[in-house]
Parts: sequence; C-alpha cells; structure tokens
Amino acid sequence: MRGAVDAVMNYVAKTGVRPVYHANDHSRDILTIDARPVTIVDGRETPPSLAREGFQILAHRSTVRDFTHVPENGELHRGEIHELIRTITGADEVQVNGSGVLRFAEKSALSGKLNNSRPARFAHVDVSDATAAEFAAKATPEGRRLARYAMFNVWRAITLPPQDVPLAFCDWTSVAAEDLIASDAVFDVDGEAVWSFEGLTVAANPAHRWTYFSDMTRDEVVIFTTNDSDRARPHCVPHCAFDDARVADEAPPRASLEMRATALWYA
Repeated sequence: MRGAVDAVMNYVAKTGVRPVYHANDHSRDILTIDARPVTIVDGRETPPSLAREGFQILAHRSTVRDFTHVPENGELHRGEIHELIRTITGADEVQVNGSGVLRFAEKSALSGKLNNSRPARFAHVDVSDATAAEFAAKATPEGRRLARYAMFNVWRAITLPPQDVPLAFCDWTSVAAEDLIASDAVFDVDGEAVWSFEGLTVAANPAHRWTYFSDMTRDEVVIFTTNDSDRARPHCVPHCAFDDARVADEAPPRASLEMRATALWYA
C-alpha cells in the first residue's frame, strides 16, 4: 500500500516541565502530547539518503531465520549489522549494542509483554548530545583519541506488508535546534527505574518533513542517524510510529527489530 498518507503525529508540548518517559510503564510518563495532522510522504517515490536527510532504505538480506529468537539473533545478526555499518560509514571501529529491540504494534499479544516492546508513539531522538558523547567515550578503547563518532539505528519490519504501524522519519534539514527538548529516558522493570539517560523529545514545527517507507519486507532495513559529532553531516533524526488508517484491520500487527550501533573514527 504505497503513496503519501495523512496521519496524526504525536509531538511533545513545551510546558516548562522536563519530559520523562519510561520504556515499559507509560502511565508514569511526564509529558504532554501535542497531536498534529501531518502528511507523511512515501520514501519509495523520492528516496532520501543517509548523507542528506539522515536516513535511507537499503536492501539487506539476513541469514537469521527467526528474528524473534534471541539466541539465533545474537552474535549472528550483530555481525551482519556490524559489517553493514562498517561498509556504509568506513568507520575505524563499529560496536553493535545487544541483540536488538523487538517492538510489536498494540494489536499484537506481544506488545508490552517483552521489555521495551511497544512502538514509540511520540516524536523523539534516542540520545542527546551529552548522552552520545558519554556513550562514545565509554566505547573508545584506552589510549585512542576520537576524531568523530556517530550513532545509528537500523530498523527492520519483520512481519509481512503492509505495516499497520509504520515508523516515520523526519528530514534532518527541516529540524530546528529549538524543536528538540532535553528529556529523561527511563528503563523500568516491575515499577522500578533501573537505568536512565538523557534523550530528546520533539516539539511541533510545520516545517518538518516526514517520510515513511511503504510495504517493507524483512530483506530491507532503514538506517538512520541518532547522533553525529560531525556537524557538517545530518546530526540526528527524529522518528515516531504512526497509524496508517488505510491498512485493513485484519492485517497482521507490525513487528519490528531495531539494532543500535556506534561508529568510531580515531585521530
């Protein structure tokens, strides 16, 4: 099901109170949703690029048979993503974090059953500049000096098209610095906060240009920048799940896998 779609984008309102959002218990979130109608263009028609808008779709056939099976999805898929990022960026070193984050649209029985497994329902950026710098410093081997670091998210739909809850990406060139709100991302388990860092939520701006990719298959990925220390390049890409009202109710609920990686260049 291809072409531009009119949808609702959940922004976060600037209220003067620092937003807080939780990986699992959203009833504890402290933020005000500012829902706005937007038109989201189909990136199949005019493909964006990682170097220009900060995101692009790529063919990527994996040897993983079942992306929901963590043991198989561990070293094997991390290696595939490592090679993908290394090839695209030419970085001196790439570190892939964990086995990935599985997410399921709310119609799925698995949505919210696993850790951090619901779609991201408000516009955000995974890490702030401060968090990215901290993570990059921890990733840098002792004795090496960084010239540049960049963080990427590799997103794959693992259910058949069409996706009822696609992921939308905001063209970095349409984002103003004042649109980005420093916020606290909290990873909670059984009602207890176990880890927190600074991320960014996104305020509405009519200049934003949103894109999704229709009818994604498991042999494709969208790679997008979540932070780049080289300010001559796309710095960070806001993103958000949205409902595609054109998709029939009987369509399988979207499941997806995201892999996060840090690329390092040494001086």
